[in-house]
Amino acid sequence: MQHKPIYVEIEMATTSIEQVWTYTQTPALHEQWDLRFTSITYLPKATAAEPQRFTYTTKIMPGLAVSGWGESKGEHHKEDGTRTSSLHFGTPQKMSPIAEGRGYWQYIPHHKGLTFLTQYDYDVRYGSIGKFFDLFFRPMMGWATALSFDVLRRWLEKGENPASQYRRFFLVQLVSLLFCFVWLYHGLVPKVLIPHADEVKMTAQLLTVSDATVIVYVIGIVESLFALCWLWPSGKRLLFGLQIGLFPLLTVSAILADDQLAIAPFNPITFNSALWVLSIIGLVLSKDMPSAKSCKRKRGASR
Repeated sequence: MQHKPIYVEIEMATTSIEQVWTYTQTPALHEQWDLRFTSITYLPKATAAEPQRFTYTTKIMPGLAVSGWGESKGEHHKEDGTRTSSLHFGTPQKMSPIAEGRGYWQYIPHHKGLTFLTQYDYDVRYGSIGKFFDLFFRPMMGWATALSFDVLRRWLEKGENPASQYRRFFLVQLVSLLFCFVWLYHGLVPKVLIPHADEVKMTAQLLTVSDATVIVYVIGIVESLFALCWLWPSGKRLLFGLQIGLFPLLTVSAILADDQLAIAPFNPITFNSALWVLSIIGLVLSKDMPSAKSCKRKRGASR
């Protein structure tokens, strides 16, 4: 199947095309907001007419990075103020799935501000294996581009620096993964896979039923489904809010079912209190976060 080029478009409430041009064409500024690059270095030119060549580095993890090259092939200015910057890029490193690619950035001023968009495509390595891997890698690159564009927009419109935005964004994702693990583990292990005697006993005492095994199983399924909700990219604030009200209720219910739990090691009071505080922190951090959904991903489409 023929893959489609990556396309990302965002609207910015700014009338200064020069400002957006500066923040996207200056390496020291560009590398701050673009998630795809850790550092960008312009190479010296012998003459002003030469294309601007540069090198870039992307850190994947500590001790592991991909380096490559790029070349601004030209700039085009239309009478209506639209600017276009063409790009040719690639990397010789075999660990990179991208071999070589081309694309452009376009800046379109209008009465409400500015449309900033990009479209780029690339060739992959390793034949059919590389094309299969690209089925997953290409959407990730599109998402990273869109998120970066929204970070840039927020930097220009609201003055929040990219480092602060990314710090909040990834802390929320980390906390979300933690809650996914906690709910999935406590739903599956002691309730569904290996129903624990204490779980059955507490449920039976709290609901005054003789055999609570089925109820414990159903609760485990519900908790597991709730865990999967944390993997959904949106709606985090709703989940954090639900937990802020839920954890105190769960704590009180556990103590009512068995008051000896209050003095047990790693008891519901301390455990649920920690999760309750994390929920509050997550709710605060997740307010007005950057989002890839702020961008159009198809030409002519609505967000």
